[in-house]
Amino acid sequence: MGNLWIKKPLDKLVNEADESEKSLKRTLGPWALIALGIGAIIGAGLFVRTAAAIADRAGPSVTLAFIIAGIGCAFAGLCYAEFASMIPIAGSAYTYAYATMGEFVAWIIGWDLILEYAIGAACVAIAWSEYLNKLLELFGMHVPYQWCHSPFESGIDSVTKVMSQGVMNIPAVFILLLLTLVLIRGTKESALVNGPRSRTRRRPGRLARLRRHTGHPGRGRSGVLRLHRLRCGLDRGAGGQEPQARHADRHPGLARDLHRAVHPVLARAVGLAPVADFRAQGREASVAYAITTYMPGYGWLANMVTVAILAGFSSVILVMLLGQSRVFYSMSRDGLVPGVFSDVHPKFRTPWKSNMIFFVVTGAFAAFIPGNIVGEMTSIGTLFAFMVVCAGIWILRVKNPDQPRQFKTPLVPLVPILGILVCGAMIYGLGWTNWARLGGWLLIGLVLYFGYGMKHSKLGGGPRR
Repeated sequence: MGNLWIKKPLDKLVNEADESEKSLKRTLGPWALIALGIGAIIGAGLFVRTAAAIADRAGPSVTLAFIIAGIGCAFAGLCYAEFASMIPIAGSAYTYAYATMGEFVAWIIGWDLILEYAIGAACVAIAWSEYLNKLLELFGMHVPYQWCHSPFESGIDSVTKVMSQGVMNIPAVFILLLLTLVLIRGTKESALVNGPRSRTRRRPGRLARLRRHTGHPGRGRSGVLRLHRLRCGLDRGAGGQEPQARHADRHPGLARDLHRAVHPVLARAVGLAPVADFRAQGREASVAYAITTYMPGYGWLANMVTVAILAGFSSVILVMLLGQSRVFYSMSRDGLVPGVFSDVHPKFRTPWKSNMIFFVVTGAFAAFIPGNIVGEMTSIGTLFAFMVVCAGIWILRVKNPDQPRQFKTPLVPLVPILGILVCGAMIYGLGWTNWARLGGWLLIGLVLYFGYGMKHSKLGGGPRR
């Protein structure tokens, strides 16, 4: 049996980074990494959950709600930055927690990140299905209501005007399968979907500094992801911090001031239509609906936006699926989940079995669960991870104040406390049904940890592959 609070030494992390370099292909350049982050931040945050936030939560004050969410994300981002500067290794919050707070907390975060990544991908795939139908209508085609909605939904078909009952969301499953196959083919191909061609450039020296701090001999090439330069402006879009942290070893890419571009677009989209519309016919493909209905003569713009959103959603799904497979790759290497999640394709050097397993998981959610439930599960999972990261920085400053850091979160413990309070307040606003879902999800994770993970933990003395 392992020790719940055992921590992974930094020199072990460095060794594993070298091993990872020999197995997983490193192909992402700076612009590719930025493209991945922008895809997650703008695509998911702006076009997926905005209509639901207006209709079900904030109403006309949704812009203020997004600003408050952005403040919470800024506090969390500062805490992520300190972790990333201390541990410049791919792994996101899971790796940071394992090195600083112990195995049990690391497991909780890793399990929680399924809500952010896998369930998040399902959420965006459902929205992709809605906009696909808008595009098909331009050509006189459409997917019947029952084949693009979950069995728990019913409504009037937009073309036949007949009340229908959903069966499964086939377009959402299709896009998840297509992009899973792209991921299996390789990370570089994934980046090409988001932006310009990736050029791999290695900058030696930064990982070597970590080696000097830990006393670890040898050489290495990597980079520190400067997350303190990444500023997030949207609640769901804050998930862009995680994907970029997840791939920190691929290149020290930077993304600055994205909120300056995002907030004006959000404000204009929200101001076009009244709240009542987002509760009825404007709930699906809301941006295209608002333009078509309230901007006469600009139907061409709605069509262009629809095409652009479909492409943007594809990039978001790629980021989420990519991040999910990488988190479980790290957990599998640590023995906390079965070895199948770290099996690498002999040719493409990607965790292809993990990709296929998570396609089944995300496909099931996208096909059979309503988008509003999937979206709120994603939101609460992301906010919970942010709270744990903020708490981790506070704990780390008390227990390991002398640990070398290239960046320090300012005003500790004030910033972590404010991050916990703001994110906690947003979780409170999601209501008891979402609290119950999160509690049930974490309970399932605890059963799996004590039934498998703790017994097989390599750090805790479990069996080795």
